[in-house]
Amino acid sequence: MNCNGRLWVVDKPQVMGIINTTPDSFYAGSRYTGTDSIIEVAGKMIAEGATILDIGGQSTRPGSMTISEAEEKERVVPAIKALAKAFPQTLLSVDTFRSEIAKAAVEAGASIVNDISAGNREKEMIPTVASLKVPYICMHMKGIHETMQEDAFYEDVCREVVDFFIRKTDQCREAGINDIILDPGFGFAKTAEHNFKLLKQLEVFRIFNRPLLVGLSRKSTIYKSLGITAAEALNGTTVVNTLALEKGANILRVHDVKEAMEAIQLWELYDKA
Repeated sequence: MNCNGRLWVVDKPQVMGIINTTPDSFYAGSRYTGTDSIIEVAGKMIAEGATILDIGGQSTRPGSMTISEAEEKERVVPAIKALAKAFPQTLLSVDTFRSEIAKAAVEAGASIVNDISAGNREKEMIPTVASLKVPYICMHMKGIHETMQEDAFYEDVCREVVDFFIRKTDQCREAGINDIILDPGFGFAKTAEHNFKLLKQLEVFRIFNRPLLVGLSRKSTIYKSLGITAAEALNGTTVVNTLALEKGANILRVHDVKEAMEAIQLWELYDKA
């Protein structure tokens, strides 16, 4: 993949570390403010094995409210500039559904755009990413994040997500986006039952021959199913990440890099046995 002039090869499972520059993300342990703390946690994630760092300034947990574009820009662009300077060899991704934020972030040093809306919030997003010539993480979600759980109805969740990706990959290719990463959108307009069905049938997305990103880290499907909290959901996250690897996941988007890398290491030994 062409990451703003750099070659990124996804030939084995990799880890994307989550850095939220927000005060209200669902997991308190992923909230970081101030350049020093952001650089510190980024350095730790890189040392533990993260290939990509995903920086977001807009919380998209169920029920969260949309902040202004100016506030989101102020949260993410300085952070990306600082990270690009401190860790020039690390791939940075911007987590946004706004085209102007995507553009500003790439200009600041990001080389991947991660869009939970797959271009459905802003019609300018897909053409903008095409013009930036960076990989695009295209995620499935119904509705908007503020009210998405009201739209968590499917006749066949896997078939509907596959159909969505067929349409979206065609739209991206027609716009000129060459490098597309697919994210089924665990937890976005989906119940725990939907999430487990998607996980169980995850290998179906191999038909697209695109890298597959899985973001289940510490989500409610894990902690509510176990009757615990997000802060206690690390072990459960490792379990579902391992299942995702066995089903074909290429990128694990996580809060806890060390544990995800250990899961990959053990799974690779198991897979080669």
